[in-house]
Amino acid sequence: MALATMTTKGQITLPKAVRDVLRLHSGDKVDVIVRDDGSALLKPVTKKAAEVFGKLHSPGRKPVSVEEINKAVRQRHILRAANK
Repeated sequence: MALATMTTKGQITLPKAVRDVLRLHSGDKVDVIVRDDGSALLKPVTKKAAEVFGKLHSPGRKPVSVEEINKAVRQRHILRAANK
């Protein structure tokens, strides 16, 4: 069981185990659904592709190849694994 404590400002830090299972990162949004029995359900808010389409566009930015993207993703996974 994961336990979280509320601050005087009403903020709760979700334990790392919960964040990992829900794949939550800094800045992510969570929907809190309060049920009739008084329990609460946390649900990560996901966006549809249409909502984020074009967000990475930057005039004058050099296009990046698929190979460059894959290399960056591999490097990030290596760095993340090293920091665990």
